[in-house]
Amino acid sequence: MAWSYNRLWKLLIDNKMKRTDLLALAHINSKTLANMGKDETVSMDALGKICAALHCRIEDILEYIPEETP
Repeated sequence: MAWSYNRLWKLLIDNKMKRTDLLALAHINSKTLANMGKDETVSMDALGKICAALHCRIEDILEYIPEETP
């Protein structure tokens, strides 16, 4: 199973924000941000904080990409 946070990065660009701005605004830690940068899983709590800070829905920041089966 794979996750992509490309929608989040685009949203930050559209809002002229840096990742460090997101850290302060959403009150998440740098480890969470680093995991997101590597498209790794993060807690629902962290995703909820980001959505609340950016006034968006989870599908605006996260995309599920199913693994291809042979």
